[in-house]
Amino acid sequence: MRSVRVLLCSLLLLCPLAVGTATAEPLPPAAPGILPDLQRWIDQVLPSPIPSGADTDAELAALRAAVMPSPVGDPTFDHWPEGLAELTPGDLVEVRDVTAVAGPLTLVPVRSAHLLKFRTSDAHGAPSFATATLIVPATEWTGPGDRPVLVNNLPIDALGLSCTPGYTFTHGLSLKSSATEFLPPTTQLAVLRGYAVLIPDHQGPRMAYAEPYVAGHAVLDAIRATRNVEPQTYGASPFAMTGYSGGAIATHGAAKLIASYAPELAEVIVGAALGGVPADFEILARSMNANLASGIFMAATLAVGRERPEILAAMNNLGRWVATSAMKDQCVSIFALPGILHLPIDVGANIADPLRSDLAARIYEVTRMEGMRSATPLYVYNGEQEFWIPAEGARNLYQEQCELGATAVYRGVFGEHIVGAVTGYPEAMLWLDERLRGIPAHSEC
Repeated sequence: MRSVRVLLCSLLLLCPLAVGTATAEPLPPAAPGILPDLQRWIDQVLPSPIPSGADTDAELAALRAAVMPSPVGDPTFDHWPEGLAELTPGDLVEVRDVTAVAGPLTLVPVRSAHLLKFRTSDAHGAPSFATATLIVPATEWTGPGDRPVLVNNLPIDALGLSCTPGYTFTHGLSLKSSATEFLPPTTQLAVLRGYAVLIPDHQGPRMAYAEPYVAGHAVLDAIRATRNVEPQTYGASPFAMTGYSGGAIATHGAAKLIASYAPELAEVIVGAALGGVPADFEILARSMNANLASGIFMAATLAVGRERPEILAAMNNLGRWVATSAMKDQCVSIFALPGILHLPIDVGANIADPLRSDLAARIYEVTRMEGMRSATPLYVYNGEQEFWIPAEGARNLYQEQCELGATAVYRGVFGEHIVGAVTGYPEAMLWLDERLRGIPAHSEC
């Protein structure tokens, strides 16, 4: 009878454990027997896409290679440059004029758009590379000092290399281009204000969606690369950062890494605004698993595993098949769809109660970046009616930064994730504009 029950649960998706609502309540305890039996049954009937052997390290390395994003046929995005270890983070590898494509897409007059490829660091500090698009307004800067730069950390939220803003600005609109590359019109408003705009592809070459160290390093090194490409223009420019949702992960990571990774930028970056903040993945494990958001949650877990392969080691054969399938190259519009099934992440794991495991606790701790003080003023906002990215995480971040002595402001705004992005946007942009105009930030801690 037990095997029949497990089979029905997996095929009909009617098992109560596979149904959830969007809530941040504490995780319920795992039901004994059912999920471990289902995990074992999956591995018995479904062969692994990666040949198994006595050498588990080699097997994990092969799995990690197989889950990486596929090449897109453009060496700028595909090719790992030689001699990265000899370069300093932020050193330029390539500068590519993309004005002919990016200019019309910006929808406002621009002088130039260049794709910068530069050395950065992965989640463990090893040499890597990233790309970013630098857009310069058509008008001369007439304000005081050098032209300010707004760093627009877009919510890329993707697994494939062709889902990035840099790819769109280089190759044009495609089915994988996201509306969030243009809405809200942060880039356009900044260009009309006379600010240059820097748009990092902050997930890195492994498309490590939701990994804050990768994203933080890429953002900070994009700023370094901009200062390197035209030191006479941007050598004394103020930079401010903004990001919402997935872009807030990058902004959060960058703000906390300034002091340790790029201390010379502490006086250069004048503020960071972040909204809809996924600052604590332990909270998201309660709010995004086994409901309509579970497809996004599973994709983010896979993407973090590209940098932290201990996550991949905890996948069963079903998880491995999904992670090595065409899904590994999709954007959020596709990989969010399995959320319709309300599947819990447990069905793709080989350990019982994976979200309460020691492995999960370690991932929660490292991605929370706890105890790291932002070296730039923060403007944090979140929808008070949020259910998938609860305001609890943003409020905890604000409280943490206050206790660490950072300059910070918090605003709870009306709405859930989409509405909150709209209601919180105007004041966040006004706050950033004041920072770029040289007005000091005041803390509300």
